[in-house]
Amino acid sequence: MNANLSWFKTGVRNGFPIFLGYLAVSFTLGIAAKNAGMTVFQGTLMSITNNTSAGEFAAFGLISSGASYLEMAVMQFIVNMRYILMSCALSQKLNADTPLFHRLLMAFDITDEIFGLSISVNGKLNPFYTYGLIAIALPGWALGTCLGVGAGNILPARMLSALGVALYGMFIAVIVPPAKGNRILTGLISASMAISFLFTKIPPLNHISSGFKIIILTVAIAGTAAVFMPVPGETETIHES
Repeated sequence: MNANLSWFKTGVRNGFPIFLGYLAVSFTLGIAAKNAGMTVFQGTLMSITNNTSAGEFAAFGLISSGASYLEMAVMQFIVNMRYILMSCALSQKLNADTPLFHRLLMAFDITDEIFGLSISVNGKLNPFYTYGLIAIALPGWALGTCLGVGAGNILPARMLSALGVALYGMFIAVIVPPAKGNRILTGLISASMAISFLFTKIPPLNHISSGFKIIILTVAIAGTAAVFMPVPGETETIHES
């Protein structure tokens, strides 16, 4: 029991920088939620139950466009598919006798940052370390969204428009660093932007709903890249095994 508490406290301490980062990023999501017509309660509840920037941003866009439940479900599955892989990798860090309920609770909030800290633990992972990370990170995400939606109800329209651009700036900041010096990734990003633009201009492609446009482009471009341009390290590993 004392060991679990110690691991939990360590997780909370190590997760504080995540809290600060999530607070800033989710504020812009709150602005997007407000623009989608959501209330403070709705936006906050969504961030508590769906802790992912790309997933929530896509969801807000679908909600504002009146997309169907099917589009919403398929989009969330595709956008958040990487978390399935993270959870599978993290399960290898757990002791074989770790109960199922611990595995399910951990899987609820395996974000990029929580995964990164959890997977880097020396030796086997104690679930309470991940619980500590979640306990500090998730409130930061929800609080930032809450403040963003609340600010959207107070701030003037011009300022809201400016703040709405901040989320796109965050995504640009995510894709630009790894694209530097990587011609394949740069080409894929450029192709994604060009094809997405064509989907908005060429009939009958421009009649496809925004939700299915994202689904089609994500699967087509990512699938093509995986087949024809696999990561060298991954292919080498497969051949060696």
